[in-house]
Amino acid sequence: MPSSSGKPPLPAIVKDQLDRDLIALLQANARESTANLARKLDVARTTVLARLNRLEREGVIVGYTARLRQDQGDQGVHAYVGITTSPKAGRDVVRRLASIPELRHLCSVSGEFDYLAQLCADTMPRLDALLDEIGEIEGVSKTTTSVVLAVRIDRKA
Repeated sequence: MPSSSGKPPLPAIVKDQLDRDLIALLQANARESTANLARKLDVARTTVLARLNRLEREGVIVGYTARLRQDQGDQGVHAYVGITTSPKAGRDVVRRLASIPELRHLCSVSGEFDYLAQLCADTMPRLDALLDEIGEIEGVSKTTTSVVLAVRIDRKA
């Protein structure tokens, strides 16, 4: 359940305010050096390294990524794709989907589909090719696509 800030609550493995502050700094800039993180948190660099190692080891931090500039995400053709998979094929399908750079978001969902994917392609022909690619993944039994015509409300940070 999201918190009042709109972000999902942190796992119970987050031990204290220092963990929360470190995670917040990394969410703002995952490339921040450990020396700068230590300065901003007013702790030793070794403390930051130890915390990062523990948070990674315990699965709180599961990866680092590049975020595109806000207006970059507004360009192109956006679509939501409901994906139905064969029984026991989910893990392989997710692995294959992860290799598609135009995939912006993938959620497992309840209801008619097993997964809901958000795609952003440069052009309509590229979206068409992506949909063909997804449909050809071993284990995908059905896709249903809705192309975004207009964004009415956007509360992204």
